[in-house]
Amino acid sequence: MSVNTACRKTYRIKSRPRFILFVVIVTILTVGMVNTVLGFYNASSYTIQEYTEITVMSGDTLWDIASTYMSADKDVRHAVYTLCQLNDISDGEIYAGQTLTVPVYD
Repeated sequence: MSVNTACRKTYRIKSRPRFILFVVIVTILTVGMVNTVLGFYNASSYTIQEYTEITVMSGDTLWDIASTYMSADKDVRHAVYTLCQLNDISDGEIYAGQTLTVPVYD
Protein backbone atom coordinates (compact mmCIF):
# COMPACT_ATOMS: atom_id res chain seq x y z
CA MET A 1 0.00 0.00 0.00
CA SER A 2 1.39 3.38 -0.94
CA VAL A 3 1.26 6.48 1.24
CA ASN A 4 -0.95 8.40 -1.22
CA THR A 5 -3.79 5.90 -1.22
CA ALA A 6 -3.81 5.53 2.56
CA CYS A 7 -4.22 9.32 3.21
CA ARG A 8 -6.70 10.06 0.44
CA LYS A 9 -10.17 11.07 1.65
CA THR A 10 -13.23 10.48 -0.39
CA TYR A 11 -16.22 12.81 -0.19
CA ARG A 12 -19.79 11.81 -0.89
CA ILE A 13 -22.67 14.13 -1.65
CA LYS A 14 -25.52 13.17 0.67
CA SER A 15 -28.13 15.51 -0.77
CA ARG A 16 -27.79 16.46 -4.43
CA PRO A 17 -30.38 19.31 -4.35
CA ARG A 18 -28.72 20.86 -1.29
CA PHE A 19 -25.30 20.67 -2.97
CA ILE A 20 -26.64 22.27 -6.18
CA LEU A 21 -28.25 25.06 -4.13
CA PHE A 22 -24.97 25.63 -2.32
CA VAL A 23 -23.03 25.85 -5.60
CA VAL A 24 -25.59 28.28 -7.09
CA ILE A 25 -25.50 30.56 -4.03
CA VAL A 26 -21.70 30.58 -3.90
CA THR A 27 -21.56 31.35 -7.64
CA ILE A 28 -24.04 34.25 -7.32
CA LEU A 29 -22.16 35.70 -4.35
CA THR A 30 -18.81 35.39 -6.12
CA VAL A 31 -20.08 37.06 -9.30
CA GLY A 32 -21.70 39.83 -7.24
CA MET A 33 -18.52 40.53 -5.28
CA VAL A 34 -16.34 40.52 -8.39
CA ASN A 35 -18.71 42.91 -10.20
CA THR A 36 -18.80 45.23 -7.21
CA VAL A 37 -15.02 45.28 -6.85
CA LEU A 38 -14.49 45.89 -10.57
CA GLY A 39 -17.13 48.65 -10.61
CA PHE A 40 -19.61 47.07 -13.01
CA TYR A 41 -22.48 48.19 -10.74
CA ASN A 42 -21.37 51.82 -10.87
CA ALA A 43 -24.01 53.91 -12.64
CA SER A 44 -22.01 57.13 -12.80
CA SER A 45 -21.68 56.90 -16.58
CA TYR A 46 -25.43 57.38 -16.82
CA THR A 47 -25.43 60.51 -14.66
CA ILE A 48 -22.55 62.55 -16.03
CA GLN A 49 -23.55 66.19 -16.00
CA GLU A 50 -22.69 68.36 -18.99
CA TYR A 51 -21.76 72.01 -18.59
CA THR A 52 -21.61 75.10 -20.76
CA GLU A 53 -19.96 78.45 -20.19
CA ILE A 54 -21.82 81.74 -20.46
CA THR A 55 -20.61 85.33 -20.27
CA VAL A 56 -22.38 87.61 -17.82
CA MET A 57 -23.90 90.66 -19.47
CA SER A 58 -24.40 94.05 -17.83
CA GLY A 59 -27.50 93.95 -15.61
CA ASP A 60 -27.58 90.15 -15.25
CA THR A 61 -28.18 88.63 -11.83
CA LEU A 62 -27.70 85.07 -10.67
CA TRP A 63 -31.46 84.77 -10.33
CA ASP A 64 -31.97 85.76 -13.99
CA ILE A 65 -29.25 83.38 -15.16
CA ALA A 66 -30.61 80.54 -13.02
CA SER A 67 -34.17 80.99 -14.27
CA THR A 68 -32.96 81.21 -17.90
CA TYR A 69 -30.49 78.31 -18.05
CA MET A 70 -31.72 75.87 -15.42
CA SER A 71 -34.45 73.27 -15.96
CA ALA A 72 -38.04 74.39 -15.57
CA ASP A 73 -38.83 71.88 -12.82
CA LYS A 74 -35.95 73.07 -10.61
CA ASP A 75 -36.48 75.64 -7.87
CA VAL A 76 -34.71 78.93 -8.66
CA ARG A 77 -33.22 79.08 -5.17
CA HIS A 78 -31.64 75.67 -5.65
CA ALA A 79 -30.45 76.69 -9.12
CA VAL A 80 -28.77 79.83 -7.69
CA TYR A 81 -27.13 77.71 -5.00
CA THR A 82 -25.88 75.27 -7.65
CA LEU A 83 -24.43 78.11 -9.73
CA CYS A 84 -22.66 79.54 -6.68
CA GLN A 85 -21.20 76.12 -5.82
CA LEU A 86 -20.05 75.42 -9.39
CA ASN A 87 -18.38 78.78 -9.84
CA ASP A 88 -17.12 79.22 -6.27
CA ILE A 89 -18.89 82.56 -5.82
CA SER A 90 -21.43 84.04 -3.43
CA ASP A 91 -24.84 85.40 -4.41
CA GLY A 92 -23.78 88.96 -5.29
CA GLU A 93 -20.31 88.45 -6.75
CA ILE A 94 -20.96 88.48 -10.50
CA TYR A 95 -19.88 91.23 -12.87
CA ALA A 96 -20.23 91.97 -16.57
CA GLY A 97 -17.78 89.97 -18.69
CA GLN A 98 -17.40 87.20 -16.12
CA THR A 99 -17.59 83.63 -17.43
CA LEU A 100 -19.83 81.25 -15.50
CA THR A 101 -20.16 77.49 -15.77
CA VAL A 102 -23.81 76.44 -16.06
CA PRO A 103 -25.22 72.88 -16.10
CA VAL A 104 -26.93 71.81 -19.31
CA TYR A 105 -30.37 70.25 -18.89
CA ASP A 106 -32.21 68.39 -21.64
